Amino acid sequence: MQGPEKITAEGLVALRAEIEELESHGRAQMAERIKAARELGDLKENAEYHIAKDDQAHLETKILRLNQRLRAARVADEEIAPGVVGFGSSVAVVDEASGRAMDFTLVGATEADLKSGRLSFESPVAQALVGARAGDTVTVQTPVGDRRYRVERVG
Repeated sequence: MQGPEKITAEGLVALRAEIEELESHGRAQMAERIKAARELGDLKENAEYHIAKDDQAHLETKILRLNQRLRAARVADEEIAPGVVGFGSSVAVVDEASGRAMDFTLVGATEADLKSGRLSFESPVAQALVGARAGDTVTVQTPVGDRRYRVERVG
């Protein structure tokens, strides 16, 4: 088993809520689907029943994995100096090559969602940003070459 997994307080709340939703409503809906499929007749040739049972297995696997994540989760409580990028920080950066502005919040790997600006703390970009302050420029090694990001704001 792996060691503790860093997570934000908000991420822990969301993880618990997702588990609760799946264990209550998700399981209840699945039971209804299986019951309705059973009523269609012969289970050997009942595609709806077999699909519902497969979906039930996927649901239970998801619940199991989320509970494993919950047991391993530890809310990061590291003290970081104001204005310095660290776990849980929100940071605005500009890609110096393209001029593109980006906003990130550094979160645990399982909370990451780049579309919503939630960047895994383990990612190369996040690791390059750790310890930076507004006005600093960091370099990130990528497969296509180095990228330079200028830190505009840390929150």
